[in-house]
Amino acid sequence: MLQLDPPLPVVTPAGKALAHVLIDYGAEHDLLWVCFQDNGECWTWKNQDIKAEKNITFGRK
Repeated sequence: MLQLDPPLPVVTPAGKALAHVLIDYGAEHDLLWVCFQDNGECWTWKNQDIKAEKNITFGRK
């Protein structure tokens, strides 16, 4: 388990969110991202379900 500092802005199936915690159960499991959605809800998403939010500085348009 890793607390992300600072939280990472991501896009989830439920919309924009901030990822606060990353959970890794090992080689045979998906990474799990604990995210607080912009509406305040807390969800855990599999690695394949989220994307980094757009950021022109880092070339993600």
